[in-house]
Amino acid sequence: MIEFKSETGKAAGYLALPEKPRGGVLVLHAWWGLNDFFKSFCDRLASHGFLAMAPDLYGGPVAKTVSEAKELASSFDENSKAPPVVLGAMDYLRSQPSQSGLRTGVVGFSMGAAWALWLSTKRPEDVGAVVVFYGTYLLDFSKAKASFLGNFAPEDEWEPTATVKALEQKIRGARREVTFHFYPGTRHWFFEEDRPDAYDREAASLAWNRTLEFLNSKLQ
Repeated sequence: MIEFKSETGKAAGYLALPEKPRGGVLVLHAWWGLNDFFKSFCDRLASHGFLAMAPDLYGGPVAKTVSEAKELASSFDENSKAPPVVLGAMDYLRSQPSQSGLRTGVVGFSMGAAWALWLSTKRPEDVGAVVVFYGTYLLDFSKAKASFLGNFAPEDEWEPTATVKALEQKIRGARREVTFHFYPGTRHWFFEEDRPDAYDREAASLAWNRTLEFLNSKLQ
């Protein structure tokens, strides 16, 4: 774990260092907190040459069950606490020598997906690619300059298909490149191996390959 500065003080995160860093990717976790899955996702990105960093939005706590996650999320003042940590992490990642002159990718899961979308509008000159997994945020994307990839579940009790379609139209209306995929038969959290009730190996493998191809093409 590493420490970095934010507007509200020190924050922590996980940094995965490849042997020869090229593009950088910020990874924003779901409402579980910064658990082992999101750290391992950073490691997977690093194995393909990406300098990957996942800030700890909660500052320590990790939930294992939905009820624990609901409790964590309800006690977390997301709108005031998440932005300075996300921005601070972005600054830290971009300050690394290997990232000079490069645009950054952002991958967000569920709650983290909303902040990935938000970041594309706050740091348009820095964010070159955004990947979201089963998470939305209906924003004004007119200032964004990133390309967008979405991985969604059609049977998702947390993210209605209508909201996903509305997000796609908002991004397309801002004349940004956007591709959203739905994975038949999947549910929310289908990508996360530590969610046995929702994990779908075949869909997760396809989503990973699409994500990797997208980041490789947009962050050269």
